[in-house]
Amino acid sequence: MSEAGNHSSSSCPGLSRASTTVVADEKDVDGRDKPGHDSGGGWRRLVRLAAIVSVVIAVIGSSFAAWVVSLGPLPLEEAQKISTTIVDRNGKLLRAYAMADGRWRLPVDAKSAVDPGYLKLLLAYEDRRFWSHGGVDPLALGRAALQFGSSGHIVSGGSTITMQLARLIEPRRERSVYAKLRQMVRAVQLERQLSKDEILDLYLALAPFGGNLEGIRAASIAYFGKEPKRLTLAEGALLVALPQSPERRRLDRHPQAAHAARDRVLARMVEDGVVSKEDAAQARAVAVPRLRKPMPILAPHSSDAAMATVKDTRLIKLTLDSALQKTLEALARDRAVAQGPNISVAIIAVDNESGDVLARVGSSDYFDERRAGQVDMTRAVRSPGSTLKPFIYGLAFEDGFVHPESLIDDRPIRFGSYAPENFDMTFQGTVPVRKALQLSLNVPAIALLDRVGSSRLSSRLKQAGGNLVLPKDEAPGLAMGLGGVGVTLQDLAQLYTGLARLGAARPLREVMLAQEKDKDDREPLRLMDQVAAWQVGNVLLGTPPPENGVHNRIAFKTGTSYGYRDAWSVGFDGRLTIGVWVGRPDGAPVPGLVGRTAAAPILFDAFARTGKIPAALPKPPKGALIASNAKLPLPLRRFRPVGELIRTGSDQVPRIQFPLNGSRIDVDRSGGGQAAPMPVKVAGGVLPLTIMLNGTSVGEIDSRRQRLVDPPGPGFARLTVIDATGAADTVVIRVQ
Repeated sequence: MSEAGNHSSSSCPGLSRASTTVVADEKDVDGRDKPGHDSGGGWRRLVRLAAIVSVVIAVIGSSFAAWVVSLGPLPLEEAQKISTTIVDRNGKLLRAYAMADGRWRLPVDAKSAVDPGYLKLLLAYEDRRFWSHGGVDPLALGRAALQFGSSGHIVSGGSTITMQLARLIEPRRERSVYAKLRQMVRAVQLERQLSKDEILDLYLALAPFGGNLEGIRAASIAYFGKEPKRLTLAEGALLVALPQSPERRRLDRHPQAAHAARDRVLARMVEDGVVSKEDAAQARAVAVPRLRKPMPILAPHSSDAAMATVKDTRLIKLTLDSALQKTLEALARDRAVAQGPNISVAIIAVDNESGDVLARVGSSDYFDERRAGQVDMTRAVRSPGSTLKPFIYGLAFEDGFVHPESLIDDRPIRFGSYAPENFDMTFQGTVPVRKALQLSLNVPAIALLDRVGSSRLSSRLKQAGGNLVLPKDEAPGLAMGLGGVGVTLQDLAQLYTGLARLGAARPLREVMLAQEKDKDDREPLRLMDQVAAWQVGNVLLGTPPPENGVHNRIAFKTGTSYGYRDAWSVGFDGRLTIGVWVGRPDGAPVPGLVGRTAAAPILFDAFARTGKIPAALPKPPKGALIASNAKLPLPLRRFRPVGELIRTGSDQVPRIQFPLNGSRIDVDRSGGGQAAPMPVKVAGGVLPLTIMLNGTSVGEIDSRRQRLVDPPGPGFARLTVIDATGAADTVVIRVQ
């Protein structure tokens, strides 16, 4: 049995081994002994691997973030600095000043100031997806990598406009992965801080074009002599090519390289379907410029003055009109050359209504040292000659003791030790006041000034913005009527705008500050009454013009200072006032230099070169007395100097006893109708006595030497009484 058992046992050795194997396999299922089937351990290894990767990524990410933070903020403030630019009232460039380091960098507005065709070329060549990417273009980078792998050298860098701007803001010489990565980070930052338009504008302001030229405007002006608002295809392609290698393609040093680069841009644009073959062929036939043009320097004196007065502003807007400024600068230059060596010409043009200076030519040539070109003669104090005479006549008209048709004597006369003479040393006899002013006779002007009062003339002109400069320790005297005082051309022009504006001068303005864009609170300055100002303008309109000048178009006056040192001519129409000065800046005499022959022709030419027909002067204001001499009130028919008045006693001089000078008159208007008459009482004087209210006759005074007068409207009024001999008394009252 044991044999059988042993036999049974030994007869199935395979089964016994199999059983053992099965048992072993079952134990492996428990996960303790089975090799190669350890699923739990595999998962743990995956978890460990994932953890390691996460840690690596976190370390890299944190390191990258720390590196980005270490870069600091973008230095945009420094990048946004530009050359100080002076522009005219329409935004056109007058002059630009280079930055402290000598670079030219002008502000750019791509939408309004850059040719759309150039922008199309630029974006097609440099950054097709500029408007859609976030600073980095993955497609462009991939294309650049493939091109590098296939050719073995860099074909395109894959940089976007934003990345190029980042490199311009933080310039680096090396070309490395680190530098490219830094540009990408900065590009993303730029896209977050600036709009697409701002990025494009900044790029167009910073892009290098060779030498000290930065930005599309500086390059276009220097190479083509014009703003980039309208560019040809050849010009646009050249400006696209230059920034890629600005020094190697400098037009003034390497024109062949620039030409070849431009043609490659054109070829690429043809391949991409941006430009037709025909247009590209025509553009390739155009030669590239080989010399730089100078930056514009229009209105240099005004620009220098603005730079000195306006601080911390990179863009200064002036009231000047660049077209008129350029025209008058050419006129001054040509006429100065014709006048002879060392002689200069200054011109100022002012808008009557606003008081804005539309053109200021300080000298005939800013760079001419012989003519002291950098001295602004519109601001220099010089003797005005006879150019102040119209204001003497204006105050005489205002006072009511003379009228343009009154007769006045031009004969030898002495005022104390002063005996004025006419320019030609002759006398005209008795002439109308109108003719006396038109012929610029000296004796009648001094006789009227003696009646008006030198101090009153001086204070009235100062009140209207004319700063007269008297010799040291001297008071205003009769000689000021013939030029014995100093004044600037710009102040003289401001005074003449007061005549054009019927008695209210407007302070001149040349710099348009930002806060003045929509607000102008300059108050008019009183010069004289409306009627008096109109009468002066009407008289000056009839002044005989210079040779070939048109009659009755421009009201003007000339002047010649003592010793032939200064020649003047100032005139106005209904729109403009223009002043002209001719002479030597050093004050040396110029024999034969006379206002009528030297300055007046320039004045008329200046009006002609404005391109507009002279505008009509204002119509006569209410109260203007238009009559012939025969129809004037008796006291106004002839003017007699004070020395000729018959005065046997104080009772022969008329004196207004009521109202008193400077008094306030309350007029009863409670009924809503006409105001109650105002009594006027006079003592002395030779009958008949004529009453003038604001220059207009309101009747005669009876033997009782009193009369009721209808008061004017509220405000200041001038009341004058003139007797039969021409003696007069005047008071100024305030009606309320």
